[in-house]
Amino acid sequence: MAEIITKVTTYLSYPFVQYALIVGVLIALCSSLLGVTLVLKRFSFIGDGLSHVAFGAMAIAAVLKLTNNMPLVLVITIICAVLLLRTGQNTKIKGDASIAMISVGALALGYLLMHVFEPSNNLSGDVCSTLFGSTSILTLSQLDVWLCIILSIIVVAVFILFYNKIFAVTFDENFARATGTRAGLYNLLIAVVIAVIIVLAMNLVGSLLISALVIFPALSAMRIFKSFKSVTICSAVLSVVCSLAGILISVACETPVGSTIVAVDIIVFFVFMILGKILTFKK
Repeated sequence: MAEIITKVTTYLSYPFVQYALIVGVLIALCSSLLGVTLVLKRFSFIGDGLSHVAFGAMAIAAVLKLTNNMPLVLVITIICAVLLLRTGQNTKIKGDASIAMISVGALALGYLLMHVFEPSNNLSGDVCSTLFGSTSILTLSQLDVWLCIILSIIVVAVFILFYNKIFAVTFDENFARATGTRAGLYNLLIAVVIAVIIVLAMNLVGSLLISALVIFPALSAMRIFKSFKSVTICSAVLSVVCSLAGILISVACETPVGSTIVAVDIIVFFVFMILGKILTFKK
């Protein structure tokens, strides 16, 4: 145990680990805030769909040999988030079908582009890193960290400023429309914010594991708490703690960062599920 503590302490003195912790906490906080909304609106897999879109955008950026791919990936993901919202409201293409269509299409086209143009000599390694976030979180630059901080502040500010509107649209969209709330506008705002979170989270857990950051903390909090505010606060706390624990365990045990964070999220979910059943039984 003393050896592990010494190892973690040593690694914490390195800037790349400090960057990973800062970005990990910010991404976990942002992803948990809207996770409750997505779960309650039964739109949890929008994270999956947009993460695959982001993978396709990163493939395009790699083919174009862009030094900083974040702006391109962000723009394409936001555009697809808007398209998902529009097609999801179309009676001919339901929400889950539109997500599956864009998700699979973007993932396939992204891998096809990378295979055809071969932007690097380590194609399998690049794909694995993008899908599972195995190394990208530990290779962040100062620019990446500052960009993450700025975007995270914007996401948190938007959530706090429009909290009441997001709450209204989440629980009863028809009633919100009847009272004069522009539900379509706030749904669009939610989609854009989720797109930003997805792009940020790709560096942490990769495109295939992003939904875990959005869904697990919210579901864990719902096992014990019932009010929207309590669930959101608990979800944010759990997400940050699980992210920190996952990164530290990954550093200590030399395991993949993204997979380790998700594993911690899963363990916490089962703990909260058991606690929820115990509390219900006592009542």
